[in-house]
Amino acid sequence: MRLDDSPFARYKPNDRPDGPPVWAFGGSDHDPSLFRIGTRELDWHSHVRGQLFCIHSGLVQAHTPFGAWVLPPYRAGWIPPGLTHRVSLSGVVSGWIVLVAPSAATALPSTPCVVGVSELLAALVKRAASWATREVLTEEETRLAQVLVDEIARAPAEPLGLPMPTDARVVRVARAVLDDLGGQASLEALAQHAGMSSRTARRLFVAETGMGFTQWRQQARLVSALERLANGEPVGTIADSLGYSTPSNFIAMFRRAFGESPGRYFRQVGPRVQAGDEEGA
Repeated sequence: MRLDDSPFARYKPNDRPDGPPVWAFGGSDHDPSLFRIGTRELDWHSHVRGQLFCIHSGLVQAHTPFGAWVLPPYRAGWIPPGLTHRVSLSGVVSGWIVLVAPSAATALPSTPCVVGVSELLAALVKRAASWATREVLTEEETRLAQVLVDEIARAPAEPLGLPMPTDARVVRVARAVLDDLGGQASLEALAQHAGMSSRTARRLFVAETGMGFTQWRQQARLVSALERLANGEPVGTIADSLGYSTPSNFIAMFRRAFGESPGRYFRQVGPRVQAGDEEGA
């Protein structure tokens, strides 16, 4: 069964600007689930409502006009209302999604991002899931919905995105890096191949991605590493393929980015609050 055949898709709450300011749905990879997940590919599309989604296993990859990012378990991905995106889900057994009406999303990020999930945010999602198919909320529920939106706005961003440049020449440089993440080609060599000076490439990378070239290439390696770590690849194999001389060098880079080792990062799964069908959503 495809996601587009699910009861969630037929109900289409993500394309309704009316109704409560937020709808929350728990999801799982089984037929009765209102919000069906699992392993699947969703081509380019957009929704009227903003989407905040969190998974409890597997990995989500999202691509938007602003770039790409990965979503490991127990972090939340935010896609603003109306933003075109495509999504790949791998091994996602359970999770949740919050749909935010455009009128309620004005204080939320205008670009896609990954944020941390606090215990309060997870608890609010669980409560909101109890009114998942309701058209009208009580006064108390309306107040809780606003607190939920406020908590989303306060959620700390995590460095899991890879902003993409738009200038065609810089895109060629970026694609060359992505095609050979373990390569050590200099910016000078890549820029020359793309038909511009290294000075221009350096300036455009900062202007269009907010990062210098070296930082951007490291971020590309980090995003790739997260995907592969989530799929169970050994740290040594990943380190070697990404151009690190030893696994310890790779682990040091990972710790600088996230404050902990890869193993600890994937063990730290955060608050295990299930906003799912079992909770009466």
